[in-house]
Amino acid sequence: MSYLNMNDEELIPVVVELNILLADYHVYYQKLRSKHWNIIGKNFFDLHEKFEELYNDAKLKIDEIAERILTLRYHPMSKLEDYLKTASITEEAPLQTDSDMVEDTLNDHKIMLAQMTKIIEKAEEVSDEGTIDLIGAYIRELEKFSWMLNAWGKKTTENLKEDVVDAN
Repeated sequence: MSYLNMNDEELIPVVVELNILLADYHVYYQKLRSKHWNIIGKNFFDLHEKFEELYNDAKLKIDEIAERILTLRYHPMSKLEDYLKTASITEEAPLQTDSDMVEDTLNDHKIMLAQMTKIIEKAEEVSDEGTIDLIGAYIRELEKFSWMLNAWGKKTTENLKEDVVDAN
């Protein structure tokens, strides 16, 4: 039964990009678990908790992305081997400094945000509003997590841009 008002063949580029994001999220999830387990030092409590928050969020998104692919009437990628071959995010050494862990996580966010932009572009081409809505929300949330992690690494003497010029 066709419950979508979209052509299955036209959805293939969207599904391909969603599967790449699914692979990225799986690698990202495991990296966050590793960081959660291996963080040491003065920032242990803050980052141990933050990495747990991030991997719990990633776990939910993994399920939602797979279910979106199923909603589009395709099977999601589901083998670890395929995730590692497909993902743009790469594994890193588990023993890193706190600053390196945060920097690595921010780099992963940059990669995933770029992938999400590709998905939005493909979904717009076929008027796939459900995917656009889902991924748009992910972008907003990941940008917020990135801002928080970036702020963690700043010195308290650093300032944000203060002056905004009126366009009129």
